[in-house]
Amino acid sequence: MDTTEALAYHSEGRVGKIEVIPTKPLLTQRDLALAYTPGVAEPCREIHRDPDTVFDYTAKGNLVAVVTNGTAVLGLGNIGPLAGKPVMEGKANLFKKFADIDVFDIELDAKTPDEVVAAVKAMAPTFGGINLEDISAPDCFEIERRLQAELDIPVFHDDQHGTAIISAAALLNACELTGRTLDQVTIVFSGAGAAAVASAELYVSLGVRREHVWMCDSHGLLTTDRKGMYAEKAVFAHDVPAQPLAQVMVGKDVFVGLSVGGVVNGEMVAAMAPRPIIFALANPDPEISYEEAKAAVPDAIIASGRSDYPNQVNNVLGFPFLFRGALDCRATGMDQGMKIAAVRALAELAHQEVHESVLTAYDMDRLEFGPQYIIPKPFDPRVLLWVAPAVAKAAAESGCARRPIADLDAYRARLERFLERSREVIRPLISRARTAPRRIVFPDGTMPKVMRAAQILVDEGICRPLLVGDAAKIHKRAAENRVDLKGVEIVEIHDDERFEGYAAALWAERQRKGMTLQAVRQWLRNPTVYGTMMVQMGEADGLVAGHTVPYADTIRPALKILGPDPAHPVASGVYVMLLKDRRFYFGDCTVNAHPDVETLAHIAINTARVAQAFGDEPRVAMLSYSDFGEHREDAGVALVRAAMERVRVMAPDLAIDGEMQADTAVDEALAATDFPFSDIAGRANVLIFPDLASGNIAYKLLSRIGGATALGPILVGLARPVTALPLGCSVDEIVNMTTITVSQVLDREGRA
Repeated sequence: MDTTEALAYHSEGRVGKIEVIPTKPLLTQRDLALAYTPGVAEPCREIHRDPDTVFDYTAKGNLVAVVTNGTAVLGLGNIGPLAGKPVMEGKANLFKKFADIDVFDIELDAKTPDEVVAAVKAMAPTFGGINLEDISAPDCFEIERRLQAELDIPVFHDDQHGTAIISAAALLNACELTGRTLDQVTIVFSGAGAAAVASAELYVSLGVRREHVWMCDSHGLLTTDRKGMYAEKAVFAHDVPAQPLAQVMVGKDVFVGLSVGGVVNGEMVAAMAPRPIIFALANPDPEISYEEAKAAVPDAIIASGRSDYPNQVNNVLGFPFLFRGALDCRATGMDQGMKIAAVRALAELAHQEVHESVLTAYDMDRLEFGPQYIIPKPFDPRVLLWVAPAVAKAAAESGCARRPIADLDAYRARLERFLERSREVIRPLISRARTAPRRIVFPDGTMPKVMRAAQILVDEGICRPLLVGDAAKIHKRAAENRVDLKGVEIVEIHDDERFEGYAAALWAERQRKGMTLQAVRQWLRNPTVYGTMMVQMGEADGLVAGHTVPYADTIRPALKILGPDPAHPVASGVYVMLLKDRRFYFGDCTVNAHPDVETLAHIAINTARVAQAFGDEPRVAMLSYSDFGEHREDAGVALVRAAMERVRVMAPDLAIDGEMQADTAVDEALAATDFPFSDIAGRANVLIFPDLASGNIAYKLLSRIGGATALGPILVGLARPVTALPLGCSVDEIVNMTTITVSQVLDREGRA
């Protein structure tokens, strides 16, 4: 990761990664009187009368403190509270993105357990839960234990229990697949820090015998004659002579690595029991690589902390959903039963049929419970629906819930509604692109933003970028902007040996359309045209252009050289509009100015295809200023209605209705009252505008003053994937649109 890029990410725009946003209006004198004085006195009186009503009148019930003293930050060690703040802000982001939990990050200048405990106790009335983070052992054990005993809200040290919960779920399923029982299985740990100790204790709670846990640190096996061990570590010491890790592993069933990369080799794995279970969780370099472990024992079940191999043990599968369930039942703590409930929920979810969105994200046709799939994927949207209710149920059973959730099915339905708004649209496509990165050509190769995007795309494994432009200029600007072009191919038009072949092929296509060979050669020197020909000739899989040129200058060469997709002969543009609580697909906002009936019908089908590609079931509304024949004498209204009827013939399985006004399409209460006969009215997520002007106006107004994020334009209907970027777009937009382009390439290859 480039240092400049990382620093720019944290410092550009509004500095840092989090902000506080009001949830109530504050626009009028009346609002001010309600929000502050005198109105605020009323909830104060209620809370003073009944302290539990603080959950009803304040944000406490959805607010978690992420607390550190900076003594054990990531792999950076004791760097102090200030230097640890970016990590805590990052953790806050994960809470919000995955479970809609608000976070204040708290960095304490506190060296001792007494100081940390005193500080957290003093601020505890503010929060519904405490997530301890990056606190060194053995202090972390004492701090968590004391706070759990002295506070009446959940306290959870994720460095300990996050890895423990996820790996325990993997252990349950791996034992099932290999015919082992927990009371007989033998486990070797490499590493004896907080995560290892917590994992071992959780395994024991699940049924593993303590005497079957063999824990090693950098000095070898923990033995009873070892001096200076803290109590939590010492309980796993064995009364045997000292042994190195390699000797301890002989004949054992399970290896759990929570140490450093490269400490295990194939011979050590081969010396374990038949069909061993290997959890090599050091990251980014595991204790033994997946390839070496598989080569040594082909039928071993292997998990790691990496996303590029099966069975990723990732803490994000745990803490957001544990806290979601605990907060929603107003838990007074986070007991062992709640953690075990999370373990069993994750293990059981891996047995279920895999959601289509997960298969799309990882570019798989099939994924089922087995050695390559023993825990859910980190981006499986169902984790929230399984873990949070299980945790809330366990809290009720143990008496830990202040307000037990009586109807868990209704609770799951509420979580599912959140899931629809919180699931980030681009994230599954990034995972999919990584499985099969394709060649994407960028005509604006000399632009620093494009170079930086190319670096990110290589680092993330999303695509193989091809930058068109003068090599000397590209390298000079890359050096000036500290961009690493490793893995990026540069294409110089004037020096490319393919130029004459491209010219001949293009002239053969254009010679009866008014172009001479000389005109073709001149046209081909345009970087966008040249990049488009690379796609046409199979030298690139897709094109991303337009950062520095008008939209039409990208579309025209694509239409002339590539032509329409034979299966969908109309090209159109789609914007994905991301709001806080909903997601819409707008078509057509960029290509067809005055579509006729046939064109408008194809635009609807194209836009629905984009919704499907993002994992949404399309519900199409054909928009007008008229509702269901109210102004049927108007020619424009008649055109929209005719296009809707044409779609029903062309795509009979597509859910579509119209014509209808925009508010009818999206306002469920209005639609239920006035148009109960329509299954689409009020529930539409694909909005088809009658012409380009209305679509373009709508997406720009919604993005500029409506608070929506516009992702696009996504071009649909061309023979090969082309993306026309908005002028002056950001690096993030280039990366996102390239990711979508790669996904379009993979979709096309799947159809071919």
